[in-house]
Amino acid sequence: MNIYEQNLPKTAANYAALSPVDFLLRAAEVYPDRLAVVHGKIRRTWLQTYQRAQQLAHALCALGVQKGDTVTAMLPNIPEMLECHFGVPVLGAVLNALNTRLDAASLTYMLNHGQAKVVIVDREFSKVMKEAILNANVKPIVIDVDDSEYDGAGECIGLYEYEALLAGQASAQQKNAPTESALQLSSTQAVSSSHTTQPASAAKASLSGASSLHQKDPITFQGDEWDAIALNYTSGTTGEPKGVVYHHRGAYMNAISNILEWDLPTHPVYLWTLPMFHCNGWCFPWAIAARAGVNVCLRRVTPEGVFGAIRDYGVTHYCGAPIVHSMLVNAPEALKQDGMSKLNGSRVKGMVAGAAPSATLIEAMDALGITLTHVYGLTEVYGPCTVCAPQQEWDTLPAAERAVYHARQGVRYHLQGGADVVNPETNEPVPRDGQTIGEIVLRGNICMKGYLGNPKATEAAFAGGWFHTGDLGVRYPDGYIKIKDRSKDVIISGGENISSIEIEDVLYKHPAIMAVAVVAKPHPKWGETPCAFIELKPGAQTSAEELIKHCKQHLAGFKVPGAIEFGELPKTSTGKIQKFELRARSGAVSAIDV
Repeated sequence: MNIYEQNLPKTAANYAALSPVDFLLRAAEVYPDRLAVVHGKIRRTWLQTYQRAQQLAHALCALGVQKGDTVTAMLPNIPEMLECHFGVPVLGAVLNALNTRLDAASLTYMLNHGQAKVVIVDREFSKVMKEAILNANVKPIVIDVDDSEYDGAGECIGLYEYEALLAGQASAQQKNAPTESALQLSSTQAVSSSHTTQPASAAKASLSGASSLHQKDPITFQGDEWDAIALNYTSGTTGEPKGVVYHHRGAYMNAISNILEWDLPTHPVYLWTLPMFHCNGWCFPWAIAARAGVNVCLRRVTPEGVFGAIRDYGVTHYCGAPIVHSMLVNAPEALKQDGMSKLNGSRVKGMVAGAAPSATLIEAMDALGITLTHVYGLTEVYGPCTVCAPQQEWDTLPAAERAVYHARQGVRYHLQGGADVVNPETNEPVPRDGQTIGEIVLRGNICMKGYLGNPKATEAAFAGGWFHTGDLGVRYPDGYIKIKDRSKDVIISGGENISSIEIEDVLYKHPAIMAVAVVAKPHPKWGETPCAFIELKPGAQTSAEELIKHCKQHLAGFKVPGAIEFGELPKTSTGKIQKFELRARSGAVSAIDV
């Protein structure tokens, strides 16, 4: 034992487990009066948000939820979903946020696989969840959420109602809490149960610093940072979906990395265009709490909703897949001008991931007044874990050339241990020549614990000390990584490997195209040929022949699509194009003789 290992123990004074749930407590301590949540008429401060998360934790505890239990949430981007990201893991329980577009059979599988003990469900999704629960082997406790901003159909299917549970905990705490905090608890309860407007300064009379946080028996995280914090399911396009398990340390690290990569300032105004169920909103529920920002909730993503929020609330940041940004670029001019009119020269910052954005899209967003930060990641790495960090010398390049640099997937996040492109057979790094294709691999703190109940898949994913993404890419001399394709999306035509992304980038340059996806189509002579599925901009017109001619001007002949089909592309709830559905369709597409 060396001298630095003698009499220098790890104690409560010098070590604490890293957990992002602590960000909420700090926001409430330091900025109790600052606005935290905007949702319709609802306005809540960080103190009120903290207290509601505490009330949720106490309510779940009263229902028997313990460390390691799964609490499932079937919720859109509403305040209750934000509260679940703190009120569930502070207990040591695991939050399983479900994709709200899934069918009942998929949901049943996930309920069983994750052994859901509690399900919190928004009324909009009551029908599909009712069917899923009836068919499940587990019999979870169901808590209904009746969101004031939802006026559609749906029933209450649970034994409990969310607001009533929280109000009951608030009443119990109010009855037993010190007199100095009773007024604030009463105010919070009124906001929670009535859905009325609450200005950010409404509770100032009772906010006397830290004493306002002194509820009876506050719950704090007592576990290890390696404990599970969340369970997220992959899309399951090649079999049953896999349950990806996150740990507190990774969620903490990725939240901080989001702040560092984006230079996220104190008190940003963040618009929830990215579903919180998707990789826990790329860890932004925790990142925004760490910066005591404003969470502007949005049940549905529409151009009207996004531009209206930018105008009305001064939105500074938002995230989304390329299709979300494309939707904004292609919105009516009057809507765009109205939404961006109050920026007074400032710019909105957008983060894009989920697929490689075209240089055309990046350039168009820049012209709109939105600066895109391109990140890359997967469910297994908490969402984004690499970033196309901008270099000063890029600023002097023409816009189109600059956009090409920004379209790369970039370099590792600050707190990610490593990112590389390797030969999949030897695990050796490929040359940094921008040409040699290998598999993108990742390692470090921002990586899942593994796949729940699937040790073989976990072992395969971590082979050789790296997480294997299945994405194919190259590495440039400056160290930046660029995806060339998913391994399953490479088209092999006459023995030649063709990148679907390369063809998509060319097609995106055509002014009529809003979205495009290229997949393989069986061919009797060549084995496979590229097949392009095209979604046109509203009011735009073009023909397959015109697009083929366009491709021939930019691509080698064997890379030109042999088939074109027009129509709306299938997408996930996060806007990612579902290529697996298009691959299923491609056999029936009429070929064009090229």
